[in-house]
Amino acid sequence: MTHNEARQEIERLTAEIRRCDRLYFVENAPDRPDHEYDALVKELRKIELAHPDLVSSDSPTQRIGDKLEGKAEVVQHATPMLSIENVYSDGELFEFVESAKKAANRPLAWVCELKIDGVAASLVYEKGVLTRALTRGDGVFGEIITPNVRTIRDVPLKLSGDFPDYLEARGEIYMTNSNLDRLNREGAERAQAAGKEFKPFANPRNLTSGTLKQLDPKVCAERNLRFFAHSTGSDPTAVASTHFEFMRKLREFGLPTAPLAKRFETFDEAFAYVQEMRENLASLDFEVDGIVLKVDDFAARAAIGSTSKFPKWLVACKFEKYEAQTTVRDIVVQIGKSGVATPVAELEPVEIAGTTVSRATLHNIAFIEEKDVRVGDAVVVAKAGKIIPRVMRVESYLRPQTPEPPRFRFPERCPSCESPLVRDQQEVSKRDETGALVKVDGKTVKEFVDGSFIRCANPECPAQFRERLAFFASKGAMDVDGIGAALVERLTSPIQIDLFEQEPPLVRSFADLYRLTPERLTQLDGVKTKSANNLTQAIQESKTRGPARLLTALSIPGVGAQTAKDLVKDFRSLDAMLEVESAEAFTATENVGAILAQNLFQFFQSDAGRRIIAELQELGVETALPELPATSASGENSFENALPLDGKTICVTGTLNRYDRVEIKETIEANGGKAASSVSKKTTFVLVGAKPGQAKIDKAAELGVPTITEEEFEAMIGGSSANGSDADTTDNVNNLLF
Repeated sequence: MTHNEARQEIERLTAEIRRCDRLYFVENAPDRPDHEYDALVKELRKIELAHPDLVSSDSPTQRIGDKLEGKAEVVQHATPMLSIENVYSDGELFEFVESAKKAANRPLAWVCELKIDGVAASLVYEKGVLTRALTRGDGVFGEIITPNVRTIRDVPLKLSGDFPDYLEARGEIYMTNSNLDRLNREGAERAQAAGKEFKPFANPRNLTSGTLKQLDPKVCAERNLRFFAHSTGSDPTAVASTHFEFMRKLREFGLPTAPLAKRFETFDEAFAYVQEMRENLASLDFEVDGIVLKVDDFAARAAIGSTSKFPKWLVACKFEKYEAQTTVRDIVVQIGKSGVATPVAELEPVEIAGTTVSRATLHNIAFIEEKDVRVGDAVVVAKAGKIIPRVMRVESYLRPQTPEPPRFRFPERCPSCESPLVRDQQEVSKRDETGALVKVDGKTVKEFVDGSFIRCANPECPAQFRERLAFFASKGAMDVDGIGAALVERLTSPIQIDLFEQEPPLVRSFADLYRLTPERLTQLDGVKTKSANNLTQAIQESKTRGPARLLTALSIPGVGAQTAKDLVKDFRSLDAMLEVESAEAFTATENVGAILAQNLFQFFQSDAGRRIIAELQELGVETALPELPATSASGENSFENALPLDGKTICVTGTLNRYDRVEIKETIEANGGKAASSVSKKTTFVLVGAKPGQAKIDKAAELGVPTITEEEFEAMIGGSSANGSDADTTDNVNNLLF
């Protein structure tokens, strides 16, 4: 190979390796198996050894340099790395948002990001080349850790794309739970072979910090640290005008950014996503100790400003995390309301945050496969915010080796009805052999692959119905006061007459719920006449919740409250949905994709679905919106004007007696209004509860927006809420586990 040929081959191999790194670390879409990638690196190293004058400092082979001498050098950050203000309650979060809005004096869009529990670091790129990496230190001075950071494979040594001459990317260096387990397992094996006692690494965060202080970069390379970028210390406006756009630019440059980040036009939308994210953090393979909420627009950030300690345009919604180690005694499968088969770990009871934990969800087959959870394993269980316990990681170094426990095998049949279990299909963007998106006429082609969930496809499955009935009656659906998980269990179980005789369950369909009488309910042990009367009254009252709440309550896979509202707005009745001729008809509704449309079509075309709707209609359950009145030439008297809050924008402040934050928003929308998070000229009135926010009261007075009490609000909507009761009914019967 000539010198010129070697140069060309080095350039080709370097470009291909960087492309593979980008696909793997930034886009999460690798297109080469590991052995092919390793072969590329090996070939590049071979050519560079033969032509050392062609080796560049940013070559993929030059990640590991010489050992450091003594302690790391401390230098000053170009701009201070400030802290993030933490909040631990929704009330504190709302106060922060009101303060930011007042300072900005303009509508604010928000970005939600995960707060990775790792080590904060700053990466400096000059003319696209990584020249320096620092720890946060005290925020003003940090330690140089460049040699160790160069070993982190998802940190590009050279940027790609149209990057600026100078860029400082700030983010978090972290270690995955699975990698911590690998290091503990390998360490235990070495200690056993040497006849020594093994002391395991305690947690990913501490090990990450210790690894970055190692004087030998080879040690850091072996420990396989990772990096997510989340901000910058240089001027971002040279690259973008908003944070979300800046993060997209970082990915174009080849830097990985925090996953699951989303942008929202309003705080209400962002807050809903924060609540959703809180429930899904345990499925991640890295530690998260909060969710960061950031003002998106850089100009608005400048107006809001900073203190000497932290910026006033972002906040971390933190939660306390409590952990304990215990043992998996068994793994069972529980069938949910949509048929999803959820594996559940039966645990050796352990106390966490003042409660005894004996069960924890394992989410889905992908979670079990990734973490390799087995019966007999030692596991670390955490409770975030003292709520739901989750398995965080397996301590496989403690796993018995003789014999080694077998891998968990998902059952092939439903444990409740013996029907076959089937794996969901997931719609993804199609990629070609180079990893590029496949497009036709400018649109990305979609394909279906195996998803993470396995479900029982039998709509008559008893376990599914029990879960569906609990959800049907829950506050977020038909809101039947008095029906919780325990009563659902009794309503759906056979009634024991004597040792040899049973009567069928009182409730075997949604319609049966509306056929209950006080006399039938008192057949259940312990149910007194007064309780039976109250329950049947609550059941009858739920008939008027409206078609959107009913559609939500039917547990059609993928149909949540907002989707149900959108569908009912477009179709106006469940009868209209029964009449559609193809799944595509549903895709006309906003945010309804191909899979959800197919789920809807299958339900409304099935005999079971049609029977459910017909029976509920016969029993007087509302399945349609009121008919549209005749529309005048001026456009008045439309259906919307028939709703008490039509055209009205309501801002709520303070604590209400009958509603929580979610319920009042749903009630406003159900009655035709719009729930706003701030007071503006468009606000019709401000609904004031106890301990209201003074900023909203002042703004209302400034703009001349009237205020009303909760009693006046209820009189306005006719004296009854769309939510019905205040009872703390169970929203998800999976809570029975814990």
